[in-house]
Amino acid sequence: MAPEREYYRWTVCAVIVLLIALCAAHMTDRPASSHPHRKTSVLKMDEASLSVINEIEDDMMLYVLSDHCFQCLPQLLGIIPARPASGTPTMVGFVVDTQHALTLQLNSTSAHSEQCKVHFHFGEQGNYSLWVKNLNEPSRVNCSMIIDSEPINSYLPILFAFLLFAFLAALSAIWNTVKRLDVVTNLLLCLGSTVETERLINSELGTPNRLIDASTESIIPATAGRRLRSLDTFRGLSLVIMVFVNYGGGGYWFFRHESWNGLTVADLVFPWFVFIMGTSVGLSLSGSLRRGVKHTHLLWRIFWRSFQLFLIGVIIINPNYCSGPLSWDSFRIPGVLQRLGFTYLVVAVLDLVVSRDRLNNILSSETWYSVHDVCLYWPAWVFVIALETIWLCLTFLLPVPACPTGYLGPGGIGDFGQYQNCTGGAAGYIDRWLLRDNHIYQTPSSRVVYQTMMPFDPEGVLGTINSILMAFLGLQAGKILLHYRDQHRQIITRFLIWGFILGIISAALTKCSRNDGFIPVNKNLWSLSYVTTLSCFAFVALVFFYYSVDVKKWWSGAPFFYPGMNSILVYVGHEVFEEYFPFRWKMANSQSHAEHLAQNLVATSVWVIIAYLLYRKKIFWKI
Repeated sequence: MAPEREYYRWTVCAVIVLLIALCAAHMTDRPASSHPHRKTSVLKMDEASLSVINEIEDDMMLYVLSDHCFQCLPQLLGIIPARPASGTPTMVGFVVDTQHALTLQLNSTSAHSEQCKVHFHFGEQGNYSLWVKNLNEPSRVNCSMIIDSEPINSYLPILFAFLLFAFLAALSAIWNTVKRLDVVTNLLLCLGSTVETERLINSELGTPNRLIDASTESIIPATAGRRLRSLDTFRGLSLVIMVFVNYGGGGYWFFRHESWNGLTVADLVFPWFVFIMGTSVGLSLSGSLRRGVKHTHLLWRIFWRSFQLFLIGVIIINPNYCSGPLSWDSFRIPGVLQRLGFTYLVVAVLDLVVSRDRLNNILSSETWYSVHDVCLYWPAWVFVIALETIWLCLTFLLPVPACPTGYLGPGGIGDFGQYQNCTGGAAGYIDRWLLRDNHIYQTPSSRVVYQTMMPFDPEGVLGTINSILMAFLGLQAGKILLHYRDQHRQIITRFLIWGFILGIISAALTKCSRNDGFIPVNKNLWSLSYVTTLSCFAFVALVFFYYSVDVKKWWSGAPFFYPGMNSILVYVGHEVFEEYFPFRWKMANSQSHAEHLAQNLVATSVWVIIAYLLYRKKIFWKI
């Protein structure tokens, strides 16, 4: 049977991914060369060994400052004793971080002054020596960095993984082309029945199947008569990346959330998911209204779905399956699905209130025709602008005890340590006031670089306002698809215009910098510039997916299309079964990027395969 052949092909691909990834892990990871002065076996991922050798007859204090730590004071790493008057130089070993470049500063304990400063980016598991010696003049100190043993190239596993998946994608593309040749078609007809051959040739790994399944009827845009495959593909891509980074992203810093201001790969996916949710809301409600579904029924369904999302979210972020009864004292309330549920509730109700049962047929000769997809829903825009005004007022005008008004910093050692307990400013204060410290996230990403001690929740109350804005911009994309149905040039042009406008707003808010703008891009705060920047990216990405998948049909959307069709199941499943095989196993070397990357890629690939098998069986978990 054709489906069994497809299952077999996916299974073989998964085995190949596993074997090659593990081989890459074995080949690319090697221990750093030994050095007579230190042991390198204790080094972990993103660490290097540094020996400071002091030839000066004065104690030296070593301070370190990461380039990634904005407006931070150098932190004391240790003290290097003075060289004895007639003895050998003293040496002290340290472990330093390799994720970002560091500034090393040596101060004299007697003079309390800076003696020398070295800016250096250490390599993972490398061995280094910093020699501190006097020049000809006693008052002049020279610091020289020497590489004792070369670091490993921790990025080679990413290259191997990229080449592997590129090879599989090329293989799939070649097969999809070859199997449509007359010779191959005739051969397949000879080998199997006509029905089996047709199902194989037109399988979902090849030409997109445009038939509508009854199980997905409620979310089909009635104006198009089918689901837009590009939306499911975009949603699926976001979800796959989300699963990968949640599983660890190979332990690489750029696959983790940014410490404070700025963007990493991990910071892209949740806003995109919210954006696509907004787009789907517009298409779904429009289709339901055109089919004559009552507003009261739709309103009940919106509230019920929102409640289910919130409840499921609370359950999966408070896992106590093996550690006894759940403690209400540390019960976390905010979370990803909770924010999705509340955002969906607001945006869906807003769209239901302002939407019409039939789309207005505006003549193209009308002066406002080019913006009618915005003007027809002006009450919704007024509401969202009012919400954003509330966010701006609370963020920049709300007095926060012991903190400067309008503070957007991480606290801790940031801002020269002046506001250690002000993490997140008004956003953090509101969460701690409404929900209390024990019911929000205890280990925010700012702890890594800024050493913050205050709890802070990236899915907190104030940031939800901007997630509503993100979903509303996605809703606007849905309105464009509805009002310019089958006018591909108009749709793509408007997507690009929105992307350009949002990009200009982002550039103005951030001054095209990471830390120096009026409102920096910040995932923890879900800042306004974060939403405009990610919405800009989303509109541009949607142009690519819409044009290549739905317009030109160059790409079926596989394999991202399948998890996009079962997004809630994949998300909840990957959270619940994270610690179970085949998503996790004991590694031979837990301090290897290659082994972490292999494990995380295999786990993510397994969820894609599960989504594909469920799709073939027409099993969809909808709430």
